[in-house]
Amino acid sequence: MDHQPYAPTPVLYTADGQPLYTAPPQAAPIAVYRPAPMAHLTHQQAAAPIDPTSVYLPAPAAESGRDVWPARLLAGGIGAGAAGVGLGFLFQAVAAATTGLGLLAAVLALVWLLKNTGSGGGGRSGVNLSVNVSNRNR
Repeated sequence: MDHQPYAPTPVLYTADGQPLYTAPPQAAPIAVYRPAPMAHLTHQQAAAPIDPTSVYLPAPAAESGRDVWPARLLAGGIGAGAAGVGLGFLFQAVAAATTGLGLLAAVLALVWLLKNTGSGGGGRSGVNLSVNVSNRNR
């Protein structure tokens, strides 16, 4: 980390007012990065088994002196709130679906009633009427 105070680079201007930014002089010329050549391994060297426990050691557990119950309560509250929002959307969808099915059933029942009941004088009216008239005074 550089602990030097910030020093702005000097700016020179041309005759027409264009800035020319100058960089501080370099201590060494810029070197092109060239990675080191890879060592070629034989098949037996490359296939050597590695014990995973030697590579991935578990991090030591942090010893906490006290229980962070407010954080756990907050996390549980956020989870319960999210579950409540999800259940709200579910109940709203179920209510909309049942309303739609109820309206469809009502329309179909009305159509069936209009089809199967007569309207007045002619046709099937759904009432059976039988009249017997006899005159005894003959």
